[in-house]
Amino acid sequence: MKEDSTHRISTFSEALASGWASATIGELIGRDGLFVDGDWVESKDQDPRGDVRLIQLADVGDGAYLNKSNRFLTNAKAIELRCTFLKPDDLLIARMPEPLGRACIFPGDSKPCITVVDVCIVRTGVRGASQHWLMHAINSLAVRSAIEGLQSGSTRKRISRSNLAKLEVPSPPLPEQHRIVAKIEELFTRLDAGVEALKRIKAQLKRYRQAVLKHAFEGKLTAEWRQTHKHELEPASALLDRIRQERHRTAKGKYKQLPPLDTSALPQLPEGWVWSNFEELKKAEKNAIKAGPFGSSLKKESYVPHGYKIYGQEQVIRQNPSYGNYYIGEEKYVELKSCAVKPGDILISLVGTIGRVLILPEHSEAGIINPRLIKLSLKERLVDNKYIKAYIESSAVRDFFTLASHGETMEILNLGILRTLPIPVPSPTEQHKIVEEIERRFSIADQIEKTVDQSLKQAERFRHSILRRAFEGKLVPQDHNDEPAEKLLERIKAERTKHLAEAKAASKSRRTTHRKQMRLV
Repeated sequence: MKEDSTHRISTFSEALASGWASATIGELIGRDGLFVDGDWVESKDQDPRGDVRLIQLADVGDGAYLNKSNRFLTNAKAIELRCTFLKPDDLLIARMPEPLGRACIFPGDSKPCITVVDVCIVRTGVRGASQHWLMHAINSLAVRSAIEGLQSGSTRKRISRSNLAKLEVPSPPLPEQHRIVAKIEELFTRLDAGVEALKRIKAQLKRYRQAVLKHAFEGKLTAEWRQTHKHELEPASALLDRIRQERHRTAKGKYKQLPPLDTSALPQLPEGWVWSNFEELKKAEKNAIKAGPFGSSLKKESYVPHGYKIYGQEQVIRQNPSYGNYYIGEEKYVELKSCAVKPGDILISLVGTIGRVLILPEHSEAGIINPRLIKLSLKERLVDNKYIKAYIESSAVRDFFTLASHGETMEILNLGILRTLPIPVPSPTEQHKIVEEIERRFSIADQIEKTVDQSLKQAERFRHSILRRAFEGKLVPQDHNDEPAEKLLERIKAERTKHLAEAKAASKSRRTTHRKQMRLV
């Protein structure tokens, strides 16, 4: 628990409150305390049937123990590795993001526990500072900012325990520490209740949106409107039949009849609706439905600073066709022109985050799709692209894709799966009305969610404001009868010095006894 007292970094700029003192973490730890890193436990040391739990970085939350991990090793291996066993109320500090330097109190576990090397263990001891108070101090913005200034590493940022030891925190008298903890926890409990209520609203909004989509594609969203306008609407089946006849006339003997769609397992649709698929709804042009090129056809060596844009999942997931700056030149574009896209095309993601949809707007850049996308060019006379986008984003279609997709480590969609997707098709007029109703309801939900998000941000700011006031000495009343913090620090230092001297003397005595025994032999 040594620390270099010549290098100390203050985490506060205001004058200390009366009775307070400045102290590093090490100076707040009593003689029976601890300030060490966790243990280096490799994969080969672990055993899923082990009786010792290995606490991970994922378990260390920002002020809360998250209890997420599921790693173990045997007690024999833990003893062989000379691991430090955790105790309930130990303070755990994450030496890696996110966020860097977050701290929580370990509540204990049904099994003996140790932790990984990138978690720092702080045990202030019986006569040291309050561990709960120290946790809140470390999680305050001032200390967190100082920690970020001490981070190291190019790709995996971390802070060393030696740098943590340099941080000075404003330390109140011990009784005031306990009062501060009680007040923080009282306020945080109320705040957490409000945050949980806001999160429930967000979850309800998500369910509400999916309920809107479900009703939309069952015909329930426009049931009254359809009844009012039933004499004005052309059935979708009639429109499809007319387009089939047009295809047959213009095919010049090359028309290929699509096999009938098996609807025996599909739910019954409202009157005037029909089940269809993308093969039937696509434009009568080559490559109207097309997956991106094989990976070997589009390598980074082909990229140029300007030219034809490469559309990928980045644009689809972000819902931003302008995002990104990957381009190919004229020659490569001609080679891959079958994968070219144009305004109005629908792009669908195939890998990982499958089934995300982007409609290319007018004036979007000319380009091609990469291997992680499929493009659809659909007949405007038959379908509204926004209707199709909303349908693909519905939970029913997401479930269909998840069941049909494959991949050992991630979900993978393909063209064959997309071709088998049954699509409920009302008349184009009703499709437009459905899109209008979805957008109207979603707009209200979006406004509510925006308000909720603002409230969540305000709650986080309020949380930091509570901690700031706590460590400025403004959160709880001060009691001038409290022993000043300086006295606590002096006592901790004196007890530690005495303990080290006693330990040194005991060690010397053991060595002397050992030498005498050797002489007698």
